[in-house]
Amino acid sequence: MNVYDGLRIAAMLEHHGLESTDNVADADIILLNTCAVRAKATDKVYSALGRIRRAKKPDAIYGIVGCVARESGADAFRKIRDLNFVLGPQSYHKLPEIIKNPDSKLLDIDLGGLEKFDELPPITKSPFVAYIPVQEGCNHCCTYCIVPFTRGREISRPYNDILAETMHAAAVGAIEICFIGQNVNGYKYTDENGKTYRLSDLIKQTAKIDSVKRIRFTSSYPTEMTDDLIELFKTESKLLPFLNMPIQSGSNNILQKMNRQYNLDEYITIINKFKIARPDIQISSDFIVGFPGETNTDFEQTVDIAKQIKYINSYSFKYSPRPHTAAAIMQNQIPENIKSERLIKLDAVLNDIQREFNLSCQDKVFDCLYEGADKTGTKQIYRTPYMQPCIVETDNPTPMARIKITSGNKSCLHGKIVD
Repeated sequence: MNVYDGLRIAAMLEHHGLESTDNVADADIILLNTCAVRAKATDKVYSALGRIRRAKKPDAIYGIVGCVARESGADAFRKIRDLNFVLGPQSYHKLPEIIKNPDSKLLDIDLGGLEKFDELPPITKSPFVAYIPVQEGCNHCCTYCIVPFTRGREISRPYNDILAETMHAAAVGAIEICFIGQNVNGYKYTDENGKTYRLSDLIKQTAKIDSVKRIRFTSSYPTEMTDDLIELFKTESKLLPFLNMPIQSGSNNILQKMNRQYNLDEYITIINKFKIARPDIQISSDFIVGFPGETNTDFEQTVDIAKQIKYINSYSFKYSPRPHTAAAIMQNQIPENIKSERLIKLDAVLNDIQREFNLSCQDKVFDCLYEGADKTGTKQIYRTPYMQPCIVETDNPTPMARIKITSGNKSCLHGKIVD
């Protein structure tokens, strides 16, 4: 979602006559597009603002947009007095106001609705992967999560608006469409004629666009996995055989405290449905260790579920207390040293699983999407249908390529392009 917001902000500012620069000292406007999911991310924002303040031109305007802006509100101006704007994730389309009146202070953290999508100018060129939001906000209210406060309750975008943006992205360069939302598979829109559309309807229609070769979506909530969406993995070849479905914990006790509205048996049943529909599907997940009250037994159950499902890629974090959440004031907060020990142990298991899967891909051939040059600039990176980075040597990268995997390790694959 932040990648999408960043691209749309850049397109909007370019539409108003600005051009991007990587040098803060050259910039006339500097903004940080922020995330507030973890406390460390919020801390980094204010550290970065301090560095920007020292490096920028005296008359350059600067500020923050996104979830930290919503979390901090007017307090951001008290922390850094010469900030010019603080705009929440549904208000960044108002940035042109500060360009017209740079001496003003602009604060807008209202949750609003979907107005920003109507105000943003269309992009003129899309990356090969286009992120298309289908909804904003979340109704699940997990006890650790600040999203309902920063992004608000769930609102689904009009079906035709999403299709129009998808078709435009494809027309200006997108090869892969990734539908996004805080609760993407909860998408549900009823039009003026009473017809209801779900995520599966968006995928079916998008698959008809010839230039779109790959479709995926993130981030999913387990109990929103409807049978029509699961069955689509059996019939739609453009839908990648890869799914992120966060479990967060392998303990029913902790899942209940998190207000995750499923238990382990229900989660595993959903996974099994996907494997029946698409036998080659692979799953990634999110984990939180050290949630308040997590015992050693609870943690070991998390390790066990990771080994059972064999997630090929995962995001794991220490629990981070966030304002406006129920878990922040729960009893039995776990000490940082125990959180760190548990995270190291879980990561070791997850890394082994990821390495094992990557090694199993050797000698297989995948249709891969070009991402760009590697850090050295001498090799090229493609993404497999399982979103693994694959490094190849070629002087003539193409948007899509058939690649035979020659080797792999924990973090990436190596391969060669075949005819």
